[in-house]
Amino acid sequence: MEAFSDMKTPAFVLDSRQIFRFITNTALDEGAQTESDRRVRDYYSRSDASLLWIDRAGVDHRADSLLTYLRKADDIGFSRQAFYVQTIERDMECLQQLRFDSSGSENINRVAARLEYHLSKACMRYAYGFRYGFINPSRIFNRLDKEEKKDDSSNTIRYRRLFDMDMELAPSDYYSTVMQKIACDSIAEYLGTLEPQNALYCQLKDMLKMASSVEQRQRILCNMERARWRLKHPVPVDGKSIIVNIPAYHLYAYGGDSLLDMRIVCGAQKTKTPLLTSEIEWMEVNPQWVIPKSILEKDVVPHAGDSAYFARNRYRIFERSTNRQMNISEVTRAMLLSGNYRVAQDSGDDNSLGRIVFRFKNNFSVFLHYTSSPKVFQRDARSISHGCVRIEKPYELAAFVLDQPDEWLLDRIRISMGLSPATDRGRAYLRTHEDEEEHKLIGYVPVKPHVPLYIIYYTLWPDASRALQTWPDVYGYDRVMIDHLKPYLP
Repeated sequence: MEAFSDMKTPAFVLDSRQIFRFITNTALDEGAQTESDRRVRDYYSRSDASLLWIDRAGVDHRADSLLTYLRKADDIGFSRQAFYVQTIERDMECLQQLRFDSSGSENINRVAARLEYHLSKACMRYAYGFRYGFINPSRIFNRLDKEEKKDDSSNTIRYRRLFDMDMELAPSDYYSTVMQKIACDSIAEYLGTLEPQNALYCQLKDMLKMASSVEQRQRILCNMERARWRLKHPVPVDGKSIIVNIPAYHLYAYGGDSLLDMRIVCGAQKTKTPLLTSEIEWMEVNPQWVIPKSILEKDVVPHAGDSAYFARNRYRIFERSTNRQMNISEVTRAMLLSGNYRVAQDSGDDNSLGRIVFRFKNNFSVFLHYTSSPKVFQRDARSISHGCVRIEKPYELAAFVLDQPDEWLLDRIRISMGLSPATDRGRAYLRTHEDEEEHKLIGYVPVKPHVPLYIIYYTLWPDASRALQTWPDVYGYDRVMIDHLKPYLP
C-alpha cells in the first residue's frame, strides 16, 4: 500500500459536505425548468438527502447504463445537451482519470457534485418525460383562451378549459420511485420499459428519421409527445371505440376489423371543441335543443319579445321551476338573462341538432349530433360550431354503437329520422300512417355497453390504410407545444 501513499492527498479526498454545498450552488445557478428539475433540486436541499451516484469509489456502471439511454436523445428529436450528456461524460472521465486540481473548477468535490446532480437531473427528465410526457397538456392548454369578462370590476382572469382527457399524471412521490430504482441498481431495466411501443409512436419515430424540413420535424415531435401521454382508459384493442380527430375534421369508429369514418364539423376558434375522453351512453332521436347560455345571451336575448323571431326559429320559452310554457311577448331580456327560463327549439329537420344526438358525460355540455345544414360537410375548413361535433353519417353511427340491434329497432330509428325503412314491417307501418307528417316511433335509445369516445388532436394521424396523413394545425396547438418543448430541442 506504500506505493499508493501519494494518492492520500487533499486533491483526491471526497467530502460529502462539500459535495452537497457544491450541489446547492449548481442548483441555484441552473434553476429548474421542469417539474422533474424541481423534484431533484428539492431532494438535494433536504437535510436527510444522500448521494445516489457517488460513493467512496467514485461512480459505477449505473452511470454508464444511464448514458446509454441519454445518448439516444437524437432518436426522439431531442438534444443531448438537454440531458447533460457531454457534461456527464467529461466529468466521468475526469473522475475516472483522477484529473483534479485542489481549488479550481476541477476540484474533486466540485466535479463529484456536478456529476451527482446532472446524473440525477438527466435521469429524472428522462423518466418523467417518457412515463408521463415531457409537457403537461392540462397545464398548458387550459391557460390559453381567456373567458370574456361579464363583470369588469373583477381582476380575476378565467380561462376556458380546453383539455379534459383522463390522463395518468406523475404522482408527487414519483421521484422517490426513480430514486429507489437508482439505489437498487435497476434503473437501466426500468428506463427500458418507459418509451411507448404502440404502432403510432413507432411510425412517427421512423418518420422523424426522414424529416426534410424544420416544419415537418416540429410537427412530428409534437405528435410524438402526444403519443407519450397515457390515458387512464386507453383506446381498447378489441371492441368498439370512437375517435374524433379535430385537425382531420374526421370521426373514426373502430369495431374490430371494421372502420366507419365520416366528416365532422368542430368548434370555431373562439368556441373550440374541448379534448376529452368519455363514453356514448344514449341517443335521442328527434331531440329538442335546449339553447346553451352562451348562445342564448349572444343570439337570442336581443330578440326578447319578438314573437315572429321565436316562431320562425320554432323556439319556445319555459319556466325552469314549473316547466310552464311562457307567452313570448311577456318575456323580457332581464327574464332571459336571469337563468330562471330555458329556451328550446322544437325537434324536426330544421332543428340545430338535426334528427339525432349522441349523449355522453362531459363537463362542457357538448355532444355528437347531426345538423340542419348538411352542406357544411362539403367545406374544407369545418371549424365553425359552438363546440359540439356535427357528424356526417348519423344513422350509420347509430347502427354502429348499438350492440346487435334487431332490424325493427333500426327501422324505427330510420323512420323517426325521416329515412326510408328497410323492412317489410317498416314499409307496412308507413302505408298505414301515410297521413301523419312526422313519425316518431322512438326517442330515447340506450347504448349498452357504452362505447368509448376520444376527442383528440393529432396533426399526423393514420387513414383507413394505416398510412400517416398530415392535417392542418386548426387551433394552433402545435405552435404552443413547440414553445414548451424548446428546452429539449437542439
